[in-house]
Amino acid sequence: MERARRPGPSVRTRVVEHKGHDEDAAEIAREDRLVTEEPLEIRVRVRGLEPRRAWVTMRTPGHDFELAAGWLVNEGLATPGSLDQVAYCTDADLDPEQEFNVVTVTLGAGAAEVPHRHAAASAGSSACGVCGKDSVTEALQVRSAAPWSGERPDADVVRRLPEALREHQDLFARTGGVHAAGLATAAGELLVVREDVGRHNAVDKVVGARVLAGDSPAAACLVLSGRVGFELVQKAAASGIGSIVAVGAPTSLAARLAGEAGIALWGFTSPGRSVNYC
Repeated sequence: MERARRPGPSVRTRVVEHKGHDEDAAEIAREDRLVTEEPLEIRVRVRGLEPRRAWVTMRTPGHDFELAAGWLVNEGLATPGSLDQVAYCTDADLDPEQEFNVVTVTLGAGAAEVPHRHAAASAGSSACGVCGKDSVTEALQVRSAAPWSGERPDADVVRRLPEALREHQDLFARTGGVHAAGLATAAGELLVVREDVGRHNAVDKVVGARVLAGDSPAAACLVLSGRVGFELVQKAAASGIGSIVAVGAPTSLAARLAGEAGIALWGFTSPGRSVNYC
């Protein structure tokens, strides 16, 4: 049987661009690129048991192992040291086109069993980070690592971070359809940048990149290309991140949770302006 072709982060398409109006109107047929959006199923194997489905999310293919690892750590289902193996699923009954859309994470002996709510048929869109929660109360819980105790970026560094992030947004430059997240030092050095159709996926990918590299996901700053919802603050708290810098606005609940978790929160950030919420 022919091996499935791994999907790329973008696909070609033919479009007709309409420009101008009235006598100046023009139709231009050209090639364009769309960001790829496909499902990723994350399965978890604990203590030699059969893998169980933990989550299904819509994502941009690429850095799938990082996404799975980061999601498990940010959900409190694993610690960085408990990840034994991450691999694409090789089940014989898996459809060929889904070969690269199922990832199995094997946890070590010290890992807890996957809670029932994650073992169910949980699913989320590329825009949702908390669809699998059983209740509003549970969704509001901040699973926090040790609070960040190091330096945080000052206002001058904060205003430079979105432009620094933009320089690494290659997929956005080609498609205009993805979000980006990056981890940075207090001096503004970007440690890792990832892009995805889902904002929460991009954050999971940068955390997973650090975890799989053997580094701590805790960092001085998380930089976001869009707005800040409370689920992104939850992920920052779970990884021990000290501050969040966003191009867009935070929600009221994001600001509240950042304050409770001791995370410095900046929004509406550009070279000439940034607003510090807490």
